Amino acid sequence: MEWMLDPSAWVGLLTLVILEIVLGIDNLIFIAILVEKLPPAQRDRARVLGLSLALLMRLGLLSVMSWLIKLTAPLFSVGPLDFSGRDLILIIGGFFLLFKGTLELHERVEGRQAHASGATMHASFWVIVVQIVILDAVFSLDAVITAVGMVDHLEIMMLAVVIAIGLMLVASKPLTRFVNAHPTVVILCLGFLLTIGFSLLAEGFGFAVPKGYLYAAITFSVLIETLNQLARRNMRRLEAKRPLRERTAEGVLRMLGMRPLTGPEPAPAGETEAPAQVFEDEERYMVSGVLSLADRSIHSIMTPRNDVSWINLDDDAATLREQITKAPHSFFPVCRGSLDEVIGIGRAKEMIADLIANGSIRLSRLRDPIVVHDSIGVLRLMDTLKRSRGQLVLVTDEFGTIEGVVTPIDVFEAIAGEFPDEDETPDIVAEGENSWRADGAADLHHLELLLNTDGLVDDDEGYSTLAGYLLERFGQLPGPGDTCELRHGRAVFRFTVLRLDGRRIATVRIERHLEQADQAGGQAPHGV
Repeated sequence: MEWMLDPSAWVGLLTLVILEIVLGIDNLIFIAILVEKLPPAQRDRARVLGLSLALLMRLGLLSVMSWLIKLTAPLFSVGPLDFSGRDLILIIGGFFLLFKGTLELHERVEGRQAHASGATMHASFWVIVVQIVILDAVFSLDAVITAVGMVDHLEIMMLAVVIAIGLMLVASKPLTRFVNAHPTVVILCLGFLLTIGFSLLAEGFGFAVPKGYLYAAITFSVLIETLNQLARRNMRRLEAKRPLRERTAEGVLRMLGMRPLTGPEPAPAGETEAPAQVFEDEERYMVSGVLSLADRSIHSIMTPRNDVSWINLDDDAATLREQITKAPHSFFPVCRGSLDEVIGIGRAKEMIADLIANGSIRLSRLRDPIVVHDSIGVLRLMDTLKRSRGQLVLVTDEFGTIEGVVTPIDVFEAIAGEFPDEDETPDIVAEGENSWRADGAADLHHLELLLNTDGLVDDDEGYSTLAGYLLERFGQLPGPGDTCELRHGRAVFRFTVLRLDGRRIATVRIERHLEQADQAGGQAPHGV
């Protein structure tokens, strides 16, 4: 025990502990990758068992140093190359590392980690233990040879090995957890194992590879991966700042095979395999309508003022009977002189009965109007509609001017698409595979779903119809034949004004053209 009084022995012990830890990191990484294949309940046991076997193997090799030193003596020669027992062990270990690393890398790149049925397949406990033992034998040999070459006292060697393995045992669980939680780190570690395998092969064939070069490459790779992990963490932080509802909606839309409105551009054709269509278009539209309902303004679902059918008490009985009979509505705003002078809400069949019996509408039978402000959200509006018992709801601005009416069917159309009345025609009609004729009053939300694009709806601008979007784009009232374009990904949508109704855009033709992949850019609307 005289060595305990020798300062140089303590320096050698510290140096040897550090080297043993460095030489054991590759072993630790491979153990972390192997135990991932086991059920969670067995991983800690396999990890501890693997490192314990490594400790026993290194202590055993140290106890037979005389035999270990003889392993460096040549056994046979092939041409100019001499092969010792150590060389053969390094060659076998290098081939094993290359084979196992390539196999693991292939499984992860091909994404074949799970069973076809979706259940994760776990390896046998003892199969993993046997692989750990083989790796321990390869890595222990190099570590023990390093120990023999550095110090002279067997006690120092064994103490250094015990300390190093103990520290690795403490650090192994956090390292294993970190490696398994980051797939890119697993790929990086497999790359390290392939590099180590090549270096073992080269050393076994007599080509010395300086360890400094190997560790420099590994350190540089770790630095790059650290920056990559920091970038991913910052991206997750930015993503977490977005509303949970918006992120959930995007996830559901991806499951349904629809491109999220705020998600990345679709990959060019040929780069991704088109998934089988499991959900019908109508199902996807309805789910998308539900998820976007809370983000819509009341203007986007209401019947605008110009299209509201209302009863003017100043008209004669015959005119009122004809108007009520022809209109396919159950309720009407009853006004005097103008829509803003609302007296009440009348039921069609009751007003017809009054006109037949009395020649006029009995005001006592009218219902009190339900009025909401145009700033109300759609979800709050739904609560109001539930209490209205089927009655229409009037929408006013801050000055009390009637802007439109909303009924339960309007909310349903916002979810499931148009259900035109008898006196209405669909706002959007397909004229071909990539051509549509649309009314200027067409809802932009439904238009985006139909065209499978985005960039039309802009809540900050306050418009909700195709005509409003085009007026914003043109900056003035366009004339027939004027066009503008919206580019999104590889698709270019051309909007052509076909007809005006006074100062209102009445009819628009929409055409979709697909550009070549190298010409496609991001969203960049074109001018007139």
